[in-house]
Amino acid sequence: MPDTRDLMQQAERQCQQRGVRFTPIRRRVLEMIAANQGGLKAYDLLDQLATEHASARPPTVYRALDFLIEQGLVHRIESLNAYVACPCPEHAHGFQLLICRHCGRVEELHLDDVNAQLTQRARDLGFRVERQTIELLGGCDSCKAADR
Repeated sequence: MPDTRDLMQQAERQCQQRGVRFTPIRRRVLEMIAANQGGLKAYDLLDQLATEHASARPPTVYRALDFLIEQGLVHRIESLNAYVACPCPEHAHGFQLLICRHCGRVEELHLDDVNAQLTQRARDLGFRVERQTIELLGGCDSCKAADR
């Protein structure tokens, strides 16, 4: 899991370079997601945020999440309808997620050759890929050891 402080500094720099606003709410949502090794659902984020900001409502969280995804700082885990921090937002290529079904830990991979093969095969079939989500569900070594 990436160091939250480093991730926040990187996010700050990236937003500054792109000329986009990294508001306190956006920052806080990213901090909450980054502090969790698994995915967080939007309503879990809302519950946490509401303890700090009484005015926090679902649109507040969803707008922050949309921004963070757009900036490549957060990924949506489609199968869990949850969100996870991107440990390397400077990486502009596709990614794959390893998700432990026991503890919820999420690891991000960058197998560019896999992405390139899928994109090329789609192109060969006359299909233009707009977004690619590859999620691999299984068990991590820690959970397997605990089962023994």
